[in-house]
Amino acid sequence: MNQPTSQATTCVHAGSQKDTTAKGVNTPIFTSSAYDYLDVDVHAYPRYFNTINQQVVSDKIAALEKGEKAMVFSSGMAAITTALFSILKTGDHAIFQNDLYGGTHHAVTNELSRFGIKYTLINSLSAEEFEKAILPNTKLIFIETPSNPLLKIIDISAISALAKSNSILTLIDNTFASPINQNPLELGIDIVLHSGTKYLGGHSDLCCGAVISSEEIMHKIWSSAIHFGGSLDAQSCYLLERSIKTLSIRVKQQNSNALAISKFLESHKKISNVYYPGLSTHPQHHLASRQMSGYGGMLSFEVTTDPDVFVKKLKLIAPAMSLGGVESTITSPAQTSHSKISEEEKEKAGISNYLLRLSVGIEDADDLINDLDLALNGNT
Repeated sequence: MNQPTSQATTCVHAGSQKDTTAKGVNTPIFTSSAYDYLDVDVHAYPRYFNTINQQVVSDKIAALEKGEKAMVFSSGMAAITTALFSILKTGDHAIFQNDLYGGTHHAVTNELSRFGIKYTLINSLSAEEFEKAILPNTKLIFIETPSNPLLKIIDISAISALAKSNSILTLIDNTFASPINQNPLELGIDIVLHSGTKYLGGHSDLCCGAVISSEEIMHKIWSSAIHFGGSLDAQSCYLLERSIKTLSIRVKQQNSNALAISKFLESHKKISNVYYPGLSTHPQHHLASRQMSGYGGMLSFEVTTDPDVFVKKLKLIAPAMSLGGVESTITSPAQTSHSKISEEEKEKAGISNYLLRLSVGIEDADDLINDLDLALNGNT
């Protein structure tokens, strides 16, 4: 798009191509895996991430994240691991925020060492602690904010400034925030990652991921990605493009609902802790206000009763392992996303057995609050 537009308009129009044959307003689905190679500028092939449906949705995501280029992958972990292994090599060192999505944490602690890549996990959110971990061979800093599942906030600008002063690349998992609430590239981050399965897809029916950066960095990632093979098929790309068209209105409703619910839970006698950056009581609330335009649809809280019994009493909010959908879902991080982490690591990360993570949907906030209240009070 040539002229500046709002995020809502970008969601609908950026990247999309009209159907020139039937004159439809939606991008057609091009299902071919075999394309002509004569008299063409680009040899299209799904594993090369350059078919029309792949490019259309990538362009839309790049526009939303204010990046030069993007790629979509078959899962969030495909996006993350491809980015990591396109940058890191044997003998390199990387620094990771310890409070990461469990899948990322598990991949880091189980895969990097096998390839001779050293890493340091940082428990602190302080840029000073990250600086202490920098070695002569440090090539990358990886952060996630808000973090999964405790919604911790890290100073994006401080981390990016630290990294740039030491010629280190920065990666951020921006899944929880979504491009509507936060644009880390504008704060100096080099590479933005998304599990598109969550807010970008938004309907609990897609598995995909995305990477956004400069053209130079994305070319390097693409050079590895075509070997790893984590590409996304045309049908899924079409569905992802369709979903992103409503991303702005979905996320804004989820922002509003999550704030109302977090305030309700904070005052409930059967809740011991609530983790939501939109609350004034959140330790990094002012930082979140500075670097986010909305606080997101994710929150976590600890119950004083049996968490499984409580979850089973919910009627509207469904127990589910994923997040970011139009329907509200709830999960126990200790039993799902962080189940592969040792008990010692869970305790160090603050993941208790009483912790529940709530992905707030677009339903009426009062209905969701009533559902939580009835379950907390032991009613069915």
